[in-house]
Amino acid sequence: MEKATQDKLQRLEFKLAPVYFLAPAFIFFSLFVIWPILQSFWISFHEWSGFGEKTWVGLENYRTLFRDPKFHIALFNNIKWFVFSLLAPVFGLILALFLNQNIKGLRTMKSLFFFPFVINLVVIGLIFSWFYNPDLGLLAEIFKAFGLKPIPVLANDKIATYGIILASLWPQTAYCMILFLTGLTAVNVQVIEAGRIDGAGGWKMLRHVVLPQLSGATFIAIVVTIIGSLRSFDLIAIMTAGGPWGSTNVLAYMMYDESLFNFKMGYGASISVVLFVLMSGVIAMFLRSVLKNER
Repeated sequence: MEKATQDKLQRLEFKLAPVYFLAPAFIFFSLFVIWPILQSFWISFHEWSGFGEKTWVGLENYRTLFRDPKFHIALFNNIKWFVFSLLAPVFGLILALFLNQNIKGLRTMKSLFFFPFVINLVVIGLIFSWFYNPDLGLLAEIFKAFGLKPIPVLANDKIATYGIILASLWPQTAYCMILFLTGLTAVNVQVIEAGRIDGAGGWKMLRHVVLPQLSGATFIAIVVTIIGSLRSFDLIAIMTAGGPWGSTNVLAYMMYDESLFNFKMGYGASISVVLFVLMSGVIAMFLRSVLKNER
């Protein structure tokens, strides 16, 4: 009887073991992620300066937001970030394939390509701000060498956003390269040899043999790139602060500006909610397509 009771307790402990291990992480995740998200939703239905009492306004913040021209500019810029940032996984894959070879000196080259990933984004913003400087920057010197007039990239409302996106591709490409290099170490050599025997090579080998084995690395690279593009903030704050004339504004920086400088916490929270819904929707669509392909 006692032995049967002990066996039941052991089975119960075995079943509850995952709960014990996951509980601390879940508590912290709920406290520092889920609760702030719920708070943002709640604050977005209020008019609040960040001090004193909140005033319930319902959906008024959202109505004002969707009528705001600054919101349309920021949303369109986020779409630009989303589209052009997807070049990072492509460039990262190309670099990884190039560096995944037994050639003398490639270790040094790997270190050089890895270097942008370990640099702080603030430093990268300062580097590219100097690079784009129309008087003293390297880009200006290149233009002068060809007898052309330097372009003030960050002062031009037509191309400033693209200049910042290009700066963001530098570290993001390095990150994707690292993911693909890690994935290439786990590629099954026997499958590749079988593909060669069947006559596969070049693009066919890459598409039908190598890329399917890199699905995990590809998934992480694309998801991280998408999230990074939609919550872009650091480089914009350092390089243009949303200028010139708000042309480089994105939703994350607009939320920060409205909340902390214009003291519109409710309005800023409504921007954060829209950004959260956009990010969740894009990632859910991508996850759905990935799971469909796996099935």
